[in-house]
Amino acid sequence: MPSGNYLTHQGIYFPIYSTEEVLNYVKKEYQLLDDDVVTVAYPKSGTHWLLEILGLIRHNGDPAWVRSLSVWERSPWIETAIGIERTLRYPPPRMLTTHVPFQFFPKSFLHSKAKVIYILRDPKDVLVSLYHFCKIFKLWEISETLEEFLEDFLKGNVIYGSWFNHVKDWMEMKDKPNFFFIGYEELQQDLRGSVERICHFLGKELSRQQIDSVVENASFQKMKDNTMTNYSELSFIDHNKGKFMRKGIIGDWRNHLTVEQSKYFDRMYQETMQDVNIAFPWG
Repeated sequence: MPSGNYLTHQGIYFPIYSTEEVLNYVKKEYQLLDDDVVTVAYPKSGTHWLLEILGLIRHNGDPAWVRSLSVWERSPWIETAIGIERTLRYPPPRMLTTHVPFQFFPKSFLHSKAKVIYILRDPKDVLVSLYHFCKIFKLWEISETLEEFLEDFLKGNVIYGSWFNHVKDWMEMKDKPNFFFIGYEELQQDLRGSVERICHFLGKELSRQQIDSVVENASFQKMKDNTMTNYSELSFIDHNKGKFMRKGIIGDWRNHLTVEQSKYFDRMYQETMQDVNIAFPWG
């Protein structure tokens, strides 16, 4: 991982647009409000899909809001100074977003009724998607081969640190009533059922027609066409090298990892996750 493009904070790589001051403030001083809804995810796990769903649920299936306001304005990333500034002036109820590991999340969560939704994804797909994203996102740019990136990913020497630690630490919250987790694969396989479960967690009642509209407007194709979500207008994406929203499928890792790489990944996964007693949707 090229250290020049990143902030290293307590042994973990963060984007250069985060600062130690901001990260310390978020952890120690940032106050979550009881009606906040926070989307949390390791990068490339379905963050934007969940944000689109939550934006549509918030407005009863009406897509006007998600089509007129950029995703980082709808639900700012709290590990950035501009994101924090936005959240502090937003009237409640707020939608917030973060990729930070649990140890950097606001301590105020432990004494708050704020709702956290954690989305996670098959780590092999995360690996491949993150690799491609780092190739086109100028602020996270890498020059590694996929084979080299695989080693860094398994060691946690990538942006936001170890996927394994991220998931394991956040899953410690799974029994809290204001914490909900869902798999990218669940959204893929049963989007309507997933929307209904999210609504139940949020205490939000939608009609059948409103849920239909959420499902229709949260489809991959609708999101890919939404310039407020697809990053097509951002200058720090190299659009000549690829698109922010690539495929949106399950199992794309099979098109990129060799059999030996896949087996190696599986061994590392089993060693690291053997003490996690959760049935993940990619198992």
